[in-house]
Amino acid sequence: MTESTQRFFISYAGPDRPWAEWVGWHLERAGHEVTLDVWDWRTGDDFVRHMDNALGTVDAVVALFSKSYFEPGRWTEEEWAATVARRDRIIPLALEPIATDDVPPILARRLRKDLHGLDKTAALAALREAIDGGARPTSSPAFPGTPASVEPASASDDTQPRLPSSAGRPDVWNVRRRNPDFSGREAELTRLREGLLAPRQSLVQVLHGMGGIGKTQIALAYAHRFGGQYDLVWWIDAEQADQLPVHYTELADRLGIAKPDAGSEHNARALLQHLRDRQRWLLILDNAEDPGQIEPWLPEGPGHVLITSRNPDWQGVAHQTGLDVFTRSDAVAYLELRIPGIAPDQADALAKDLGDLPLALAQAAGVVGSGMTLDRYRRLVTTSTARILEEGEAPGYPATLAASVDIATDRLGDSHPDALALLRLGAFFGPEPIPTSWLEEARPRLSTIPGDPDDLMWPHTALQPLSRYGLARVDHEAFQIHRLTQAVLRDQTEAEQVRMICGDVAAVLGGVDPGDPETPDTWLDWAALASHLTAQHALLSDRPELRVLLLRAVLFLIRSGQPQSAHGLTTSLRRSWVSELGEEHPHTLTCTQYLGHATSDLGDLKGALPLIQDTFARRQRTLGDDHPDTLHSANDLAVILDSISVNTEVHLTHEDTLTRRRRVLGDDHPDTLSSAHNLAAVLRAFGKPDEARRMHEDTLTRQRRVLGDDHPDTLRSAHGLGITLHDLGELDEAHRMHEDTLARRRRVLGDDHPNTLRSANDLASALHDLHKTDEARRMHEDTLTRQRRILGNDHPDSLQSAHNLGITLRVLGKPDEACRLQEDVLARMQRTFGTDRPETLKVAHSLAITLHALRRHPEAIRLLEETRGHLRRILGDQHRDTVQVTASLATVLTETGQRFKAQRLLAQQKPKKRRFGKKSR
Repeated sequence: MTESTQRFFISYAGPDRPWAEWVGWHLERAGHEVTLDVWDWRTGDDFVRHMDNALGTVDAVVALFSKSYFEPGRWTEEEWAATVARRDRIIPLALEPIATDDVPPILARRLRKDLHGLDKTAALAALREAIDGGARPTSSPAFPGTPASVEPASASDDTQPRLPSSAGRPDVWNVRRRNPDFSGREAELTRLREGLLAPRQSLVQVLHGMGGIGKTQIALAYAHRFGGQYDLVWWIDAEQADQLPVHYTELADRLGIAKPDAGSEHNARALLQHLRDRQRWLLILDNAEDPGQIEPWLPEGPGHVLITSRNPDWQGVAHQTGLDVFTRSDAVAYLELRIPGIAPDQADALAKDLGDLPLALAQAAGVVGSGMTLDRYRRLVTTSTARILEEGEAPGYPATLAASVDIATDRLGDSHPDALALLRLGAFFGPEPIPTSWLEEARPRLSTIPGDPDDLMWPHTALQPLSRYGLARVDHEAFQIHRLTQAVLRDQTEAEQVRMICGDVAAVLGGVDPGDPETPDTWLDWAALASHLTAQHALLSDRPELRVLLLRAVLFLIRSGQPQSAHGLTTSLRRSWVSELGEEHPHTLTCTQYLGHATSDLGDLKGALPLIQDTFARRQRTLGDDHPDTLHSANDLAVILDSISVNTEVHLTHEDTLTRRRRVLGDDHPDTLSSAHNLAAVLRAFGKPDEARRMHEDTLTRQRRVLGDDHPDTLRSAHGLGITLHDLGELDEAHRMHEDTLARRRRVLGDDHPNTLRSANDLASALHDLHKTDEARRMHEDTLTRQRRILGNDHPDSLQSAHNLGITLRVLGKPDEACRLQEDVLARMQRTFGTDRPETLKVAHSLAITLHALRRHPEAIRLLEETRGHLRRILGDQHRDTVQVTASLATVLTETGQRFKAQRLLAQQKPKKRRFGKKSR
């Protein structure tokens, strides 16, 4: 094409991969360097980093324009500007007619070369002209009415990619029509294509997974997308392996090599020999189940074989690709395609209910699309799962999900009753993986499992058939049943059998002990256990032997930053236990205590207060003032009161609790140190940072010695000390402390734990005050995004981060943006927490400063005066916050020509001199 080598990046949509390969192949043949993701990047690589690197080094981007390329939602205008369209040189190639309105404005003005409607010779010429630029002809152009000549085939045509538009359908083809509702699965199609193009002959690929996961649909989509690259594509129903010779004879007859009198086995062998020497063929063996029966009939040669199967056991026979359910984004996109008008949040909720299973989504679309409301369908999925999953047309699937489960379990029960019993037991666990070690330990106590309780090979012998029939995903450590398969099985279980199975579930879960739920090292094991303890259908709350375990699971959920799950579980347990045990039973009181914690952690401080007050009063009456549980409640009450009201006496409650804990538990007990931390925080809030610092430092030293540097309580005290250092103006030391605490919390608690995000917020504030405002803004924005996603827009932590971001935006010269954010935060704070909270008044102060920066002086003065009045009443004239607001008000008054009023204001603010010898209170 050109003598000078150029570097190209090919940008394309997934369905246009054949075009991308064709363009890339011919560019490389012409001596150019090509970056094409499916050639150069491995699965699991960082796509964004590769994309940035490629765009930074290539000479031009070759963009393959198509309807898929400009599909709504695939790119935003900003992404076009930031990636492909930012290049000085972009070469658009149109693969199909595209309306100008369908092309983003930033690309619409680019001249593009059409490849659609051309034969190979003309398409190559168009590609050459697009790359090298047009030129005047050196000879007379051909008469336009002359038909284009057909380029003779060359030897290389057997290996090079074909021009997709001219390839058409192979001459030998029996694949059913394309499923117009197929969507998503681009990653799976890419992996499948890469596997089949691997440089090995006789390569066989198998797609395996549970029924309804879409194996056949992916194979069908592959055949239609890449069929033009083959001369022969033949689809075979391989469920009955003994019929393969018959199906092979049909293909042999189509190829003209069958002998009518020779019999099916002879003709099948003739076909296998024919394929050994033939190029460009694809056989699809759909729904094959027995690798041993299939292997003798697998062809060899340079073609491709694609198998779909429920059975994952194809080692030594084929390269295996296990299929999972849709990604949530693919599930939502599918529902939006099939159910016009469905909102994204509705689609997301329905996809979650259905476990993202493609068959279930197809059935749901059929039912909802025929007139049932979405809310009713979702209720029926919960209350009548088996019945509703018998309804709904699912194009491309042979049976409904309920029918598929029935067929598989009937076959399983005939040959493996122990496996069916294990399947029914697993249906009453949660939908997450079930560790096989739990079952091994509990086997002697299980009443619903037939066979020898001392069988050393159980449950592994029972799990193999579940895997083979596609009823469970099995690995060497756990097995997992899809939530809808579980629901269908539960609906089919008689009441007496349900009672016995739930007893076995309790026996399994009761034997599991992950360890201390407050220690992060145990949280992975607790997460596995809690997911099954919280399964609503397990009916575990009324089992006395599990009460302590359930309470420990709640404590894990609270400590690991999952207040929503903790709130749901404690609400359910408390309702059951109040009825069964009474309100003052120790288990009921602990449950109520934890419900208060979870409610507070969700940001509902006023809702948490009566729960905590009630628990404290009942424990005082039944246990006494000095019982450790009573002291827990006393500590909780002081913390919640400090959070929702300004009470100058609250520190006395903290002091009393700390004194009692020191006497009852000892100075170094973790509960005692927790009370010390809380008292230090109150001292800081009431303007005594020096005292707070001394207490924080002492508490932190003790916690590091007793609990270790990385214990969550230790990190909480380190965080508190960092905040106090910031208040004292020791910014460098505060920054160092926050940076270290954040790094430890990320490692120990995870990036999205609420405590980690609090550390990130305070580190960003320290960066702001160190004049690293750009870095502070990035950290504030990231923190706020995470908090809003995890905690919600109105949670105190989210509002605090939004407030701090507003301050940083103002300093960065964006007062309008800051003002909009601060006005929203103030309205939410006033609505949620009231107008008299110090945190609310800090936001009001910041907003007033921003209004001053926008020269909206009357509004700023009015807001500052209101804020100062509230602060004087609740904190006093000499509190740090009151002093700061007074100074801001004086500044605005001075700048608006009210200097004498400002001076009087500052004079009133000065502390009164004490008389000699008189002590202050």
